Amino acid sequence: MPQVYSETFEQIEHAEQLGLDLCWFTEHHFIDDGYLPNFVPVAAAAASRTTTMRFSTDICLLPFRHPIRLAEDLAILDNISNGRMELGVGMGYATHEFQGFDIPISRRVSLTEEALQVLQLAWGGEAFNFEGKRYRFSNLRVTPDPVQEGGPPLWLAATSPAGAKRAATFGTHLLPQGPKSLTIDPWREEVGDISDRRVGLIRGVFVTDDPEREWAPIAAAERYRRDVYVGLIKASQDHKSEIASRSESSKARRPSLVADTPIPLNPLVWTVGNADHCVAELQELIISNGITDLVTWGGPPGLAPSVMNDSLTKFAQDVIPRLRSE
Repeated sequence: MPQVYSETFEQIEHAEQLGLDLCWFTEHHFIDDGYLPNFVPVAAAAASRTTTMRFSTDICLLPFRHPIRLAEDLAILDNISNGRMELGVGMGYATHEFQGFDIPISRRVSLTEEALQVLQLAWGGEAFNFEGKRYRFSNLRVTPDPVQEGGPPLWLAATSPAGAKRAATFGTHLLPQGPKSLTIDPWREEVGDISDRRVGLIRGVFVTDDPEREWAPIAAAERYRRDVYVGLIKASQDHKSEIASRSESSKARRPSLVADTPIPLNPLVWTVGNADHCVAELQELIISNGITDLVTWGGPPGLAPSVMNDSLTKFAQDVIPRLRSE
C-alpha cells in the first residue's frame, strides 16, 4: 500500500505537468483492497507537491463526517493549497458503511443537509448559531479561515430528482450520477440561471491507437472496480434500476465497459480509442449534458498508476485542446 500512495502522488505531479487542472478523490470504507477512506491527508500531501492543480472529491460521504471537523479540515487544506480546494459531497448508499459507523441509514438525508448548512456557516468568517435535528452549535467561530472567500466551492452528487433539487436548494455545483432526465434536467429547472454553476463528471478515458492490445489489462482491472461497485449497489436499496446496466457491461461490443444500454452518466463507463474517437465521443457527452468539468480515472485498481501515463499524455496533448476549442 505505501507504494500505491507513492506512485499516486507521482501520477498527480505528472498530470499537473501535462497541464491537467483537476484531481478528484473518491471515498469508500471497509473495502478489502484498502480503497481510500479519507481524502484529507492525501489531498494535503498532493497539494504540497503541486502548485496549480485544484483538488476535490467525488464524493466525500457527509453522514460519516462531523461538519465542524470537516470545515476545519477543508480550511486547513485550502491554506496548504493556497485556495485550490473544493468539496464534492453525497449521502452514501453502502449498507455496510453505515453499519460500520453505527449510523442508521435512515438519518443520511438529515445528516447531509444539516452538514451542508453548517459548512456554509462555518466558512462565513464569523461566529454562528445552528440548531437542527442532528447538530446544535452556539456562538461558534471556526478557524482558520479558508483562503477562498466563503470557503471551498461545494458540489453535491445526485442520482435522482430529489438529489438534483437538493443541489439547487443549497446552491452547489452538480455531480450527476444518473440519467440526465433524473439529475441535470431537474437541477437546471430549479436553478434557472446556471451561468455560474458547474456540472462535473467522472468519465474514464483511455487514449490509444491499439485498443485491442493496450486496453486489455486496463479492462480487467476496471471489471474488478465495476464488480466492487455492483456489489455495494446490490447490497443497498439505491440504484436498483442501474444494476442491470452496470453488471451487463461484459456484453459490450467494444473493448470497454459500455453496456448495451448504458447509463450515459455512469462514472464506471469508459471512452476508449484513438484521439479522434475520444474527441468525438466526449464532445457529444459534454455538449448534450452541459458538462463543465471532466475527470478521468487514474491508476486502475491492482495496477501501477503509471500504466495510465501514456494515455494521460495523449489525453492532455491530443484530446483536451480539441475539446476546449469547441
